[in-house]
Amino acid sequence: AHLAALVLARGGSKGIPLKNIKLLAGVPLIGWVLRAACDAGVFHSVWVSTDHDEIEKVAKQFGAQVHRRSPEVSQDSSTSLEAIREFLNQHPEVDIVGNIQATSPCLHPSDLIKVADLLQKEGFDSVFSVVRRHQFRWSEVKKGENKMTEPQNLNPAKRYRRQDWPGELYENGSFYFAKRHLIENGYLQGGKMAYYEMRAEHSVDIDIDIDWPIAEQRVLRFGYFGREPLKEVKLLVCSIDGCLTNGRIYVTEDQKQMVSYDYRDIVGIELLKKRGIQVRLISERDCSKTLSAMQLGCVAKANATNKLQVLEDWQKDMGLSWKEVAYLGNEESDVECLRKAGMSGVPADACVAAQKAAGYICKSNGGCGAVREFAEHIFLLLEKVTSARKQ
Repeated sequence: AHLAALVLARGGSKGIPLKNIKLLAGVPLIGWVLRAACDAGVFHSVWVSTDHDEIEKVAKQFGAQVHRRSPEVSQDSSTSLEAIREFLNQHPEVDIVGNIQATSPCLHPSDLIKVADLLQKEGFDSVFSVVRRHQFRWSEVKKGENKMTEPQNLNPAKRYRRQDWPGELYENGSFYFAKRHLIENGYLQGGKMAYYEMRAEHSVDIDIDIDWPIAEQRVLRFGYFGREPLKEVKLLVCSIDGCLTNGRIYVTEDQKQMVSYDYRDIVGIELLKKRGIQVRLISERDCSKTLSAMQLGCVAKANATNKLQVLEDWQKDMGLSWKEVAYLGNEESDVECLRKAGMSGVPADACVAAQKAAGYICKSNGGCGAVREFAEHIFLLLEKVTSARKQ
């Protein structure tokens, strides 16, 4: 049976404009679930259904195929079922659809693999995700009604302790899998049904119960970052022009050149050093006088006509794997380095090619705190590595 993953991502959003491709922890929101779906290895095809050109570009960047949905199913009033049925009408080869919500960025491939087994090996017709919650419910009393509220799932005289009560299962909206015949008959849930219980820390729904800054912290701690296990970063290589500085060169009347930098970035470099992470700098131009004036105490390579070669030499000399190398760049000359490094970032004003190659896009521009911001990102991922080791 052809099992297809389908992420519905129209361009309109009442709350956050183009929310589906807004950066969350340096990655477009939709990218988190597409990475999990592609790496799960159980789907015959992975699709994004959209009506927007920019969302299409991001979807293809993360390995998905694109179904251009019609205006009729792209309205505020359009339902998920309508969009899925349109997709099936145009793709007769698909037998089972896994409708994955773009707003669930902590989804892991392991969840999707287990759900595929329920459908393909155990014969279920539909499977949907749930999370266990320990919340006491009370009946609603509408304004003006002269009556008391009543307990719905507890005895107030004998309240359960959390550890003594199994809780209740709630849909968390992360995904809905269903076979073609159910969807064609107007159902996303039906036939021989099963739920799949997700871990509470993976149950993040930006639409319902979490805001963006909190979601970023949750994703950095519990999100899925790829097949290979994370390793501690031991080397950060930073492009000077456009990352450590804003890329501008000021020329005085006596033809002396000057550049500016942000003190926050210098603090970021010092913090990295204190954590045992080496920081090295690289530039295509002759900036030896600039480096001398900044007094950063970092190994640096100026006049680097081949940045990738310099990066590879440093990596080999230090005996590091690529997972232990981070790179911050902003130009086309940095693209190969960004792709090679285990952790890569660019300032907000980096060129398009560099942004596409990077794993993290800073909120700050070059020379305006991007180095410090990327350092904080490295520290958060180091915490994730430490947490994984303890587990």
